[in-house]
This record gives sequence, C-alpha cells and structure tokens, in this order.
Amino acid sequence: MKQLVLATHNRDKAREISALLSDLGVEVLTLDAFPQIGPIVEDAGTLEGNALLKANAVGRSARLPALGDDTGLEVHSLYGEPGIRSSRYAGEHATYAENVAKLIANMKGFPPRRRAARFRCVLAFVAPGIGPRTVEGICRGDILEKQRGIGGFGYDPLFLPKGFDTTLAEMDLSLKNKISHRGLAIQAMLPILKGYFE
Repeated sequence: MKQLVLATHNRDKAREISALLSDLGVEVLTLDAFPQIGPIVEDAGTLEGNALLKANAVGRSARLPALGDDTGLEVHSLYGEPGIRSSRYAGEHATYAENVAKLIANMKGFPPRRRAARFRCVLAFVAPGIGPRTVEGICRGDILEKQRGIGGFGYDPLFLPKGFDTTLAEMDLSLKNKISHRGLAIQAMLPILKGYFE
C-alpha cells in the first residue's frame, strides 16, 4: 500500500487529518513511525514557511511523500496573536489548558464586537517528482469568554465558528472536519493528493 507521512507527533491533529484522508487509499503514518527524525525547528516566520519546513524535512528523511501543516489562531483585537505561536502561546512547552488560560486572560473584558478571530491552516505536500504544493484553509468565528465542550483540542472550546451555535469542541468530528480550517485545507489538498497517488 502507498504511504503518506504526516509531519507531526500530535495525535489529535493526526487523528483529524487521517479521518479526512480515509478515502485516499493510502497508509497514513506519523513521525512516531520515524524515531530517527528529530525535532524540526519551526523558524520560518510564517505558517506557510513552517509547513514547508516540516514537509521537506520529513520527506527527505523518510524518503516518502510528506504532508506538513502549520496552524494559527489569529485574534483581530490582539493584532493577530497568538498566530504563529499558537501552540507555544503560554511558553515553549505549554499545554492546551495553559494556552487557553492565557488567551482568556488576555481577552478579559473584551466586548462581543471585539472577539472576532480566525483559524488558519496551511498544508504543504512534498513528494518525489513534483514541486512543493501548498493550500490554506480559514475558519472565521469568535472567541468566547468561557470554554464550552470537551471534544477537539487546543483552542476549540473557545472558538465559535460563524453561523454556528456550537464551539468546535462541541461538534462531532464529522461536522468539525467539514467546516474547520484544517478540514477546508484538506479539502483543497485532496485533488493534489489524488492526482499524485493515482
């Protein structure tokens, strides 16, 4: 069976992406299958740059087609924070809970009209014989004052997508994957992946 490597150790992210790629007919691996690949320094300065860094590093080391992603939550009233540092907002080894707590604290007292935000996901695909391909998915919404829901991960319990009355953490995975930033990015990437693997 053909294989595709996701350039991540994050099991939550891998679970979502694997579900979205289930019809592709390829075996989806993660960095857990390649212990020889050490930490990848994400220092490109943009989501696209980091996604490409990860995909290129993993593709070279694993010698397999690789998919890298970088995702950021951008809050307009915080001038785009946490942005590229979303997973490290409260520190280099911050937990989901610590990042969420910092965001809640930094937005304390903000009225509803100042809570607009967007999730951005950039995917990069590298494979032998083709140049790198990148796509982007964006999900717009608002940041709540308090967490709601126990599903999802990261900032999902605080993020209320536009047009919905449930947070990403309150949605079942199938709905979340249809409307989320990562789901939209995968939908944009699927024709590229199908063209390559078929």
